[in-house]
Amino acid sequence: MKSAVETLSPTRVKLIVEVPFDELKPDLDAAYQTIGSQIQIPGFRKGKVPARIIDQRVGRGAVVQEAVNEALPRFFSQAVDAEGIKAIGQPEVDVTAVPLEDGQDFEFTVETDVRPEIELPELDGIAVEVDEVKASDEDIEERLTSLRQRFGTLTAVERAVEDGDVLSIDLKAEIDGDEIDSVEGVTYEVGSGNMLDGLDEAVLGATAGDSRSFSSPLAGGDREGEVAECTVTVQSVKVRELPELDDDFAQLASQFDTLDELREDVAKQAEQAKKFEQGVQARDKVLEHLLEVTEVAVPDGIVEAEVHSHLEGEGRLEDDEHRAEVGESTRKALKGQFLLDALAEKLEIEVEQPELIEYLIMSAQQYGMDPNQFAQAIDQQGQVPSMVQEVARRKALAAVLEKAVVTDTAGTTIDLNELVPQADVVDPELEDEADLEALADEVETDAEAADEAADAAEEPTKA
Repeated sequence: MKSAVETLSPTRVKLIVEVPFDELKPDLDAAYQTIGSQIQIPGFRKGKVPARIIDQRVGRGAVVQEAVNEALPRFFSQAVDAEGIKAIGQPEVDVTAVPLEDGQDFEFTVETDVRPEIELPELDGIAVEVDEVKASDEDIEERLTSLRQRFGTLTAVERAVEDGDVLSIDLKAEIDGDEIDSVEGVTYEVGSGNMLDGLDEAVLGATAGDSRSFSSPLAGGDREGEVAECTVTVQSVKVRELPELDDDFAQLASQFDTLDELREDVAKQAEQAKKFEQGVQARDKVLEHLLEVTEVAVPDGIVEAEVHSHLEGEGRLEDDEHRAEVGESTRKALKGQFLLDALAEKLEIEVEQPELIEYLIMSAQQYGMDPNQFAQAIDQQGQVPSMVQEVARRKALAAVLEKAVVTDTAGTTIDLNELVPQADVVDPELEDEADLEALADEVETDAEAADEAADAAEEPTKA
């Protein structure tokens, strides 16, 4: 097989591929066998029909098409490897010559988006400034209030609903008179905003037994994004009563004997949380700096496909203003991914099994799923290589962050080792709960292999 590449733009190339007849012949033979097993010709046993008879009955063109459809992805992959390009997105294939007679070559061209070549800047000593760590009295009181809420009790009240009340509600959603979904006896805290938009406004001022109607876009399901007419019925109203902030509460909620000891510990936690925020801020600013000083071309086709998929899921394909917003955020996200992929390759980042397992567990917790079930789901969806790639990106950015010079607004140099929790140790209990090692064993875990796996996910459209 011969191949050549023509650069159309920094993010798009054209592959010209010539396949000698002898290399396609095994696929032609297989095509004859496949078609021969599907047709019945008088005088011949099924699957034993000679090639010349198949040519007469169904035509040589049908055989060639069957062979090309099966062989084209393989030859495309070989050409990509031979030319050293990193194809992404959905390739556009044009078959330019087919062997309608023995001895003729098979030729095709492919236009495909590719990962851009990136010239990385100097990575050592990037200087960024972060906010000064200050855990205020408000931060401490907020944490104490949150702790009190965990030990609070719910008491029924006979009054109109107020912000912060805990309700038991029935909820029904309809579109054009058809019931889309309904639930009964759901607990909802007013002001939490974790259900439908407009729910808080609807229930405020209602009393037990009242029903209120409001319109809201659906937050999930097959009709996500569509506006539904919703009816909420308040079944009960309760108020959360918090325990007194005293020594007894300190003993109830912690290992401390006095409120002063508990408050001191909470203050330390608040300060550590602020330090962690410094670490996150430093990471984000290092990435922002790299994006500012690095030229990263993004394939327009990939952006358009991502935006279309996003808007289609929201049912907002005709919203031009929203399309522009999504397009801008998508382009920025892709720039970041391409940049971090280039960093991972330059730094020869490798992803170890414990790191992949921890990332799987952390992701499962974010989705509120059992880690083992989450791992099975992403394996079935073929998303494990993408997760390996994401871990490699995080490690690459962390490697650059370690060499950065970070100061706060007061001029103090920040030691990042005090800010960022170590992420290379998996909680043994979690690891025992989730049988993820077998899954991780199946994955090639160096960054280059992850790139190849992700790139190979998109095959050319069959002829």
